[in-house]
Amino acid sequence: MSNSLFDFYLPIFRMKYTWAPIYIFIISYLFFNIKKGVWMTFFVIILTVITADVTSSHLIKKNVKRIRPCNVEYFYTIERVPCGSGYSFTSSHAANHFALSLILMLTIAKRRRVKLLLWLWAIIIAFSQIYVGVHYPLDVIAGGFLGVGIACFYYQVYKYLQKSKVLAEY
Repeated sequence: MSNSLFDFYLPIFRMKYTWAPIYIFIISYLFFNIKKGVWMTFFVIILTVITADVTSSHLIKKNVKRIRPCNVEYFYTIERVPCGSGYSFTSSHAANHFALSLILMLTIAKRRRVKLLLWLWAIIIAFSQIYVGVHYPLDVIAGGFLGVGIACFYYQVYKYLQKSKVLAEY
């Protein structure tokens, strides 16, 4: 699958600063378009991403200790990005972006096209991790499932909080 288009764009797509304008847009959209429950929605979204990141980076990776493919000399010889010294399983990029995409789909995204773009965004970031050689396919699949599971959990919390008279107005 190696080609010059992917070689150029996919390393860029996996960098966190590439998506800063999207993150700023999401926060702006929340505070300018959601009148009732904006703080609760914002809190649940942030909590979803933080939980996905901590679970992947600090709980799973540090216990599984799977070496990245770019650090396995016989497996991968093309280095498209600096490899890094951390562990591989699960992909925190995949966990975080699938969690963020799903919680946004469930809480604020109304249009089908926006929901599809959010899924595409998470998929591109996950695939980029494999393409540049810092994760195995199972790493991003597991990270994606982890993120989806965490987003589903926090969506249930969100629905519960919405029903609460005390927190519904924040």
